Amino acid sequence: MFKIVSKQKLAPKEFDFWVEAPRIANHAKAGQFVVLRVNDNGERIPLTIADYNKEKGLIRLIFQVVGKTTATLSGLNVGDAIQDISGPLGTPSEVEKYGTVLMVGGGVGIAALYPIIKALKEAGNKVITILGGRTSSLVIMKEECKEYSDELIITTDDGSEGMKGVVTQAMEMLVKQRGEKIDRCWCIGPSIMMKFGTKAAKELGLPIWVSLNPLMVDGTGMCGCCRVTVDGKIFFACVDGPEFDGHKVNWDEFMNRLRQYKDEEKISMEKYEAEVGEPTWL
Repeated sequence: MFKIVSKQKLAPKEFDFWVEAPRIANHAKAGQFVVLRVNDNGERIPLTIADYNKEKGLIRLIFQVVGKTTATLSGLNVGDAIQDISGPLGTPSEVEKYGTVLMVGGGVGIAALYPIIKALKEAGNKVITILGGRTSSLVIMKEECKEYSDELIITTDDGSEGMKGVVTQAMEMLVKQRGEKIDRCWCIGPSIMMKFGTKAAKELGLPIWVSLNPLMVDGTGMCGCCRVTVDGKIFFACVDGPEFDGHKVNWDEFMNRLRQYKDEEKISMEKYEAEVGEPTWL
């Protein structure tokens, strides 16, 4: 059992937990994730390790309510416990001193981007970060990312904060208008954002890494559920990733597989809402 020691609501449907998991915290690195089960009857879901504290034995999990399991998780409070957490899983990010790195994040993907930002800054890189969202309240972890960034650019679709527009426009502004030389780029967020972030990076001549979030069950490469096609070859995101060269990802196949169980997920969520009544995550 893994005790929740802190809970915060970051945005509508987005929650921030600190959880007691000393063995995981002691081995965690940027880019890795865990697989958890809320209770005995729950499914296994992957969540990125958004941060960790080795001294206190804590890991930070930030998630968005998208289905029954994350809805159930959001209903837990400080003092409650998560049944199972396995990790750290996945291949850590390749952190080196590259020079100038561009970090692009959106939605709950910012939680996955943050530990990489922190690690790259500590490795001596100049870090330029772009965070985007539909509106200001949906751009999370701004202060944390700012702490480890030499420059932080916010984009919002509605212009409620920062630059009005999307993250790809900010990428173009940096490279085309300002002439910023970027040695390496990461883009983590919704699949559509990563797809177009990769397209923009190709046009700008930037190497880019993305973190893929396919359907996943065991997290150890045994079930094959998280297979993705990269450079024409099949890989398992749980052990070969979750980070891959964005230019080599088969984005259409990846996005189609993410939609594979949408109808079943909707039915499950509707049944859950009927059972529990008023949602706690709005």
